[in-house]
Amino acid sequence: MTTPSFDYLELANRIKLWGKDLGFNKVGITNVNLSDHEDNLTKWLANNYHGDMHYMESHGLMRARPAELAPGALRVISVRLDYLPSDARFAQTLQDKDKAYVSRYALGRDYHKLMRKRLKKLGEQIKDYCANLNYRPFVDSAPILERPLAEKAGLGWVGKHSLLLSQEAGSWFFIGELLVDIPLPCDQPVSENCGKCVACIKICPTNAIVEPYVVDARRCISYLTIELKDAIPLEFRSLLGNRIYGCDDCQLICPWNQYAQLSVEQDFQARHKLDRTSLLKLFLWSEQDFLNNTQGSPIRRIGYQQWLRNISVALGNADYRQEIVDALQQQREIASPLVQEHIDWALEQQSKKQKVITLTGNERLNARLIRSIEKGLPRDA
Repeated sequence: MTTPSFDYLELANRIKLWGKDLGFNKVGITNVNLSDHEDNLTKWLANNYHGDMHYMESHGLMRARPAELAPGALRVISVRLDYLPSDARFAQTLQDKDKAYVSRYALGRDYHKLMRKRLKKLGEQIKDYCANLNYRPFVDSAPILERPLAEKAGLGWVGKHSLLLSQEAGSWFFIGELLVDIPLPCDQPVSENCGKCVACIKICPTNAIVEPYVVDARRCISYLTIELKDAIPLEFRSLLGNRIYGCDDCQLICPWNQYAQLSVEQDFQARHKLDRTSLLKLFLWSEQDFLNNTQGSPIRRIGYQQWLRNISVALGNADYRQEIVDALQQQREIASPLVQEHIDWALEQQSKKQKVITLTGNERLNARLIRSIEKGLPRDA
């Protein structure tokens, strides 16, 4: 072990400088004690708010006990990396029912490898300074409560939508951790600044934020389009709109995101025009097209069948077009049973919209006929 005279304050300051040199936008340090979060975690799991994410419960309370995950760990170095792409095209895409909406974090390359690689470099730099160091990096890859740790480390506060918020950066950022076994000085948490605002709760299309700071994942569009492997429940399909991978609504409405910082990372900029591509074009991708175009992307993890399932629902929510109906019918002939179920739903929605258009057209025609007849009638008729 290191000697008692070792200057950990100087090392902590160096770590923050090294972290920024590696591209992290903020670095904070905290201890590994999350005992205050054990009750909330237990209640959340007991309510089955994790849905089919069985990995959330498989490790029990280890998520709130980082030292069990990395024995000997004393501190957590928490980092922030901004990801908001330039020209994010939020409104343009969400308001165009024929375009596919992909959560902004998934437009570019997968952040996991990039952040983990940088955290590992940070660990090596610390080890050069403190030879006896043991460290372990995490980026959404282990049973650990990342947001509470980042909150304790002073990176921000957990908002009512359960995401981490920062006064200087909103919520458009990733977080990661480096667990270390040295007693670095800890940073102080920042104050919670949501106040009485409940905009995120009100805007949620599926009412997934069941109470402030508590999300029922089973209702969340991100869960439904990414984590859920089975059929999307009927009650939520029309609420998905054109969202085919994730949802950003609770972030879009948040007042603090007016301070969000644009990412300078090229890897986080939109690839393959996924921020402006039509649903039909994506729906007609072959499986090989899907694999080619999602290489290095977080989207690949859902697989081709879930991709088609999600787009089928979005096409059902689009305005009626015969081109959409033809594509759905064509894909149905070769689709898996899971995708077929959602195509059938989409075809039903398209049929309903066609009937409305036909009825509306007939009403206009009848009105014109009546006016024409009335014009030809004598005044005393």
